[in-house]
Amino acid sequence: MAIHTSEIKLIVYSFIGLILAGTFLLMLPFAHHGELRFIDALFTSVSAVCVTGLIVKDTPVDFTLIGQLTLMVLIQIGGLGYMTAVTFLAVMRRKKIGHRDRLILQESLNYPGMHGLVRFLKVVFGSIFIIEVIGMIILTLRFWVDMPLGKAAWYGIFHSISAFNNAGFSLFSDNMMGYRGDLVINITIPILIILGGIGYFVLTELYHYWKKEIIRLSTHTKIVLLMTCILIVLGMGLLLSLEWNSAFKGLSWSEKLLAAWFASVNYRTAGFNSIDLSTLSDANLFFSTFFMMTGGAPGGTAGGIKITAVALALIGVWYTLRGDTHAHVFRRSISQYQINKAYTIIFIASAYVVVSTVFLSEIERLPFLRMLFEACSAFGTVGLSTGNGGSLSYSALFSDFGKFNIIILMFMGRIGVFAFTLVIVGKVVQSRIKYAEGKVIL
Repeated sequence: MAIHTSEIKLIVYSFIGLILAGTFLLMLPFAHHGELRFIDALFTSVSAVCVTGLIVKDTPVDFTLIGQLTLMVLIQIGGLGYMTAVTFLAVMRRKKIGHRDRLILQESLNYPGMHGLVRFLKVVFGSIFIIEVIGMIILTLRFWVDMPLGKAAWYGIFHSISAFNNAGFSLFSDNMMGYRGDLVINITIPILIILGGIGYFVLTELYHYWKKEIIRLSTHTKIVLLMTCILIVLGMGLLLSLEWNSAFKGLSWSEKLLAAWFASVNYRTAGFNSIDLSTLSDANLFFSTFFMMTGGAPGGTAGGIKITAVALALIGVWYTLRGDTHAHVFRRSISQYQINKAYTIIFIASAYVVVSTVFLSEIERLPFLRMLFEACSAFGTVGLSTGNGGSLSYSALFSDFGKFNIIILMFMGRIGVFAFTLVIVGKVVQSRIKYAEGKVIL
């Protein structure tokens, strides 16, 4: 699929416009309690639009109901993409969608082609509505046990949207730590996160497969589902093996399993937490950065490098070690261009995060591993944090420069490293000159 520079730039600029609009709304007197500095309003708006979940203000304490509603809307639009939402409204009003609008929609949704694009968009919105409503009902009924029905309904709506869009924003100051052993919360929230993180293309293909409208799943869907399962199991294994007698000490075996499951799902895509992450071992903090950098699947609500890029890179490494020049998976060939693109994404993303972490280390003079964890969480639009010693993210301890650094990482992780780099360097003109092949010893 060709990269349409102007369409990508328009998508990027739409995100910037939405972020600035959200910043302005959050700064209105009736949207927050007490003082709200511009950098903190901008940080919160970026975190919501980029569906990250890192916070420098306590959502239930520092924002009014209007402010919380604003955050929920920003999360929903940010998860979909502003241009996707606008195009869907145009479709619903029976307006004709031009070729340029289709290109923008194709880039926004990572849809592989132009055929059936509008029908795909309708299915996407229908699926989102159904999933979020089901999640809202389940969460509302659970919260109703602990609070009045009206408040429970609001909490159910907010957390369902926040979970499906992989945002990690919570109306509880301790996030989900109060529900660490609750089976309903520990199943509903992660399932919403997974459904949002695997991507709209995978969701719709699974629906058509279930309806027997297609006879086999695509290679993309198989890779996404397999990698999702592998990473969740690996994450659980690391958490249980490294934290069984430390961070999980004092918990029953069932609570340990639930906490590991909940944390592993949230490692890659969302920022909900049911345990105090500041108690995790250095080894776990380090290994978790790889999960957070990986992120979720393309065309969904997750950020990061994307699990498909990691999968193709691993496939490329495997066949290179075997000396085989023809990589394949699930009896389908993988082009060398796709593998090289995966290598490029991983390299650029790693470079951005490393440079940002070094800058943070020089400016903030705080523990390096915790800053690396925060940077990876921001880039992966994860939202997990070791905390500031209270209810806020570690970023709350940063200077304005440090916060802006995290803002850039969150934005970059949401729109993608290719799109971000393309906006900075501009369109690259393809050379028509081909030189003789040079030999390099490796």
